[in-house]
Amino acid sequence: MKPTDSRHDPGLGRREFLKGAAVTVGTLGLAGPANADNKPRVRQFRELGRTGMKISDISMGTSRTADPAVVKHAFERGINYFDTAESYQDTAAETAVGDALSKHRNDVFIATKVKALPGHRSARLMRNLEDSLKRLKTDHVDVYFNHAVNDVARLQIDEWYEMTQLAKKQGKIRFTGMSGHGGNLIECLDYALDNALVDVILAAYNFGQDPKFYERFTKSFDFVANQQGLPRVLEKAKSKGVGVIAMKTLMGGRLNDLSEYRWPGGSVAQAAFRWTLSSPYVDALIVSMTNAQQVDRYLGASGRAHVAYRQQRVLRDYAERNSATYCRPGCGACAESCPVGVPIADVLRARMYKLDYRDDRLAADSYANLEQGASPCLQCAEPVCQSACPYDLSIRELTRETARILG
Repeated sequence: MKPTDSRHDPGLGRREFLKGAAVTVGTLGLAGPANADNKPRVRQFRELGRTGMKISDISMGTSRTADPAVVKHAFERGINYFDTAESYQDTAAETAVGDALSKHRNDVFIATKVKALPGHRSARLMRNLEDSLKRLKTDHVDVYFNHAVNDVARLQIDEWYEMTQLAKKQGKIRFTGMSGHGGNLIECLDYALDNALVDVILAAYNFGQDPKFYERFTKSFDFVANQQGLPRVLEKAKSKGVGVIAMKTLMGGRLNDLSEYRWPGGSVAQAAFRWTLSSPYVDALIVSMTNAQQVDRYLGASGRAHVAYRQQRVLRDYAERNSATYCRPGCGACAESCPVGVPIADVLRARMYKLDYRDDRLAADSYANLEQGASPCLQCAEPVCQSACPYDLSIRELTRETARILG
């Protein structure tokens, strides 16, 4: 049983939050009220669907860290939901979470992930789970996700449901979910929700995917939102009591943690988080945190679900500047355009890890794990992929750049 003291319920009640979230334009600055110790910390915990869990509105993703000290710092700042996966940092992220939180297991919620693929047997999947539990130094996880789902066939694996149902009975899993950010995200979410397959969803969702965000400035703004159905499916999840956690909320994290977009008392990251948290369909968000200073900066947006017009303008300017190189999660328009099968979106994601995140290891690993790299792009004379991008990205130039720096 997780504690219910004031640290776990310091903010607005659910009804009051929804009233406040309906107002997306406010006059608040990004800096929150001072704490007694003047340290940034979680200011609001939100109910995660029907699970009964109340999790920090800004929670920790561990895809880019294997340092227990960072995880421990996040916990000390009030974060109580930690998202990891067996694949993160080649299992070291799970180990870091276990090392940092094993003595505080009753105070936190831990979620991890595995890629369940057609052909995987339930015994193998159970071993994956048990290996994760050993690294996490716990006897159970609160949410176990089918990781990076972008094909409905991965939601039709009987062995996955056989294993998760058995694991629930054994107390090894409390809730199950799916995560996704590929071009078939909406189709997969609809299938999972319509067939009552998940308790929680983790989906890419940011201001750059919402056409209404741009309409606030000009109806002729040169952006396209390919996931106009995403708010609809998130609303469906909420109506069914399925928990909704957003990821990829920084629209690429350009310029190494958006350092160019900080100002006294705030940052574009905080504005982006506030935009996500203002959605009535989102319970909370996760974001990768790589050091203590980043944890503190990100928590400056905790408890803040209002986005002032000034902050909207900053987000618009960032989106406009980032538009020429940012491959939108969930788009998929270019997926079948390459005649030799270069996975364009995956290649550009590896490029983002290298040049925007400045995470050399994550970029190298992501690129190395591709069945097909971008080397064919170096010799391509007829880039038919170019016309496939609704955002007019210069696909050939970007994939060639990626081949040169990662191939």
